[in-house]
Amino acid sequence: MLAHLHNIPKLYQEAWQKALAFDLPYNYNEINKIIILGMGGSAIGGDLVKSLVASEATIPIIIHRDFNLPIFVDDKTLVIVSSYSGNTTETLTAFSKVLKTKVKKLIITSGGKLKAISARKGIPLFNIEYQTQPRNALCFNFLAILGTLQKLRIISDMSTEIQKTIDILYQVNEEISEKVILTKNASKQLAINLYDRLITVYGSSFLSAVAHRWKTQINENSKSWAFWELFPEICHNAIEGYQFPGRLADQIIIIMLYSPLLSDQIKNQYLATHHLLEKYHINYHIVNGQGDSYLSQMMSLVQFGDYTSYYLALLNQIDPTPVNNIALFKQKLDA
Repeated sequence: MLAHLHNIPKLYQEAWQKALAFDLPYNYNEINKIIILGMGGSAIGGDLVKSLVASEATIPIIIHRDFNLPIFVDDKTLVIVSSYSGNTTETLTAFSKVLKTKVKKLIITSGGKLKAISARKGIPLFNIEYQTQPRNALCFNFLAILGTLQKLRIISDMSTEIQKTIDILYQVNEEISEKVILTKNASKQLAINLYDRLITVYGSSFLSAVAHRWKTQINENSKSWAFWELFPEICHNAIEGYQFPGRLADQIIIIMLYSPLLSDQIKNQYLATHHLLEKYHINYHIVNGQGDSYLSQMMSLVQFGDYTSYYLALLNQIDPTPVNNIALFKQKLDA
């Protein structure tokens, strides 16, 4: 896992070059919506893309985590199927319902049944050659989807922003890698604060999917309980729940993902929430993104979260890489 963390900026560079070189059929621009099928680490790239391009995308993008398909899928839909293993049950079941239709299709995988379907049916395949855990292939499913949107002219050219973001990711690595001592390493310090606590991650706007990524990385890498919530919805329910049970206040910590690029309205909600957390003596920690674009703010926070979940795994004295409970769950289903 540590070797993977070191390699992330380089992987983003490789993934973007692969996305730019990937060809799509000429008629794939004749669409009015995109549905991304996926689960877990194979779906989060779609979530991040949707958050990133929400203010620019000219057509709706829907992330679909289920066995069934939405009823509105038609021949003006591009269905992107993202499964690192190529064998995800929910994703395969949903995709099977469109195989005999004229719906435009794109597969993102490293192998398994989906790769075989691509070869048999002639469906465009973005082949992930990086051998890893599904959650560690984020850069490939994220940039494959982002590159597809760019090629279809649904968004503008992102190449300059992506290169700047990769440079920032190298910088983040230098600031929080395992070689940086605790007193100068904000990620190690945060992991210590998270240790043995129930964790909730707050995000908003273009940081919504980043909060989701933090939650799942803490689950899968650190093997710890974690949840996520979003502004402005938090302000209409979650903040009222700070009061009881009071004995849990010392056992809970809130991570607030922040960016100066958030709207003034959301910034005011963050500030008001700080006051409430302090009133009820609930631990919280603010983590700031880096760079001057939505993309760099998002991905620098993703990188920070990945490192933090790794350090928390070490504090928990557990290997972050295997996901034994998920494997056991799948075995029970197959039994």
